[in-house]
Amino acid sequence: MTIPPELEAQILRYHHVEKWRVGTIARQLHVHHGTVTRVLAQAGLPRTDPPRRRSQVEPYLPFIFETLQKFPALTASRLYAMVRERGYRGGPDHFRHIVACHRPRRPAEAYLRLRSLAGEQGQVDWGHFGHLTIGRARRTLMAFVMVLSYSRQIFLRFFLDARIESFLRGHAAAFAAWNGMSPCPALRQSAQRRAGASGRRDPLPSHAARVCRALSL
Repeated sequence: MTIPPELEAQILRYHHVEKWRVGTIARQLHVHHGTVTRVLAQAGLPRTDPPRRRSQVEPYLPFIFETLQKFPALTASRLYAMVRERGYRGGPDHFRHIVACHRPRRPAEAYLRLRSLAGEQGQVDWGHFGHLTIGRARRTLMAFVMVLSYSRQIFLRFFLDARIESFLRGHAAAFAAWNGMSPCPALRQSAQRRAGASGRRDPLPSHAARVCRALSL
């Protein structure tokens, strides 16, 4: 927006001669402060920003940084009480914002998201749940757990021993509970494919072979 030359001359005179600030010139001449700043800049004067007000929390920032470095999980309310005891008189809401801005961030971690098809993968675990007294006998209580990766369905069965036969019976029971096919044909086909790719016979893994044998126990 173009202003009359007389107004530009007034702005420059009040700034150079009377030493008025930008805000004072704008209020007295009824113009926008941006117009005053533009006129002064066109006259070769550097832009003058208003002085920044000193925040109440600035004297306590070193203490806040040091405390957060030692105790990154310390709550803002506890830190606020500590700073209040040292003379801070600001409000808690603004202080929480300051703490949130300066709290150390945890280093980013990379994760690989695994995607599987239905029936393609399952996770198996064998857990110990202490002992169970049956009559005069003290038996070990074990739990077989299988979780399907696609649907997250869980199969759980308890056994009174930690033998490998019980562990493999858990596999067989899980396959039967989900109306799944016997794993033996699929495992043999997988072994045959690996053998064809490598040009040699690749026997079934020992764990898979034990599962197959467990189905007939």
